[in-house]
Amino acid sequence: MQSGWYDHRTRCVRDLPCGTSRIYVEFEARRVFCRRCQAVKRERLVFLADSPFYTKRFAYYGGRRCRSATIKDVAKELRLDWASVKALDNQYMRAQLARAGSPGPKAIGIDEISIRRGHTYRIVVSDLIRHRPIWFGGEDRSEASMACFYGWLGDKKSQRIRLAVMDMWKPFRNATGTHAPQAAILFDKFHIMRHLGEALDQIRKAEYARLSGTPRR
Repeated sequence: MQSGWYDHRTRCVRDLPCGTSRIYVEFEARRVFCRRCQAVKRERLVFLADSPFYTKRFAYYGGRRCRSATIKDVAKELRLDWASVKALDNQYMRAQLARAGSPGPKAIGIDEISIRRGHTYRIVVSDLIRHRPIWFGGEDRSEASMACFYGWLGDKKSQRIRLAVMDMWKPFRNATGTHAPQAAILFDKFHIMRHLGEALDQIRKAEYARLSGTPRR
């Protein structure tokens, strides 16, 4: 980069606390004028987090605390607002996902979760062998939303799936049959027993209506 003039600006960012005391790091950051692109470039410092207000180790500390405490409690502990702690939690989770790498599950569990009233759903897919969720998304619980998971996983890894456990929701079954046709589909016991109970109720009601008098008793 062909650089021209530059200046110094004093910055102050928050670092790891010491006991109950808040610690801040003050330093000079340089800004350089690039003659090639005619723009002012700010110096990149490896110890700073995505947020310009914290160091990386403070951001990691705040995000890690959210694993064992609520965002509200962490915000009170660190004397930050709720939105700031939520951002630290998101950064921490993105870093953990990057470290875990892209999953290649052989057995998956598919379910939906309600995120608000009014039948608003998102799909959750878990790796049943590693016992952890690997995907959360979609706009609803439709076949198109389920196809988003297989698109994210990729054709090669989708072909490695050997077992898909789900409820008896048809869109999940159709999407799995299209994108992972080699996978065996296993319906969970709860829904099987519910349908069995409903069938027994229908038979019981039909027999009750068919008979009368002493046979009915």
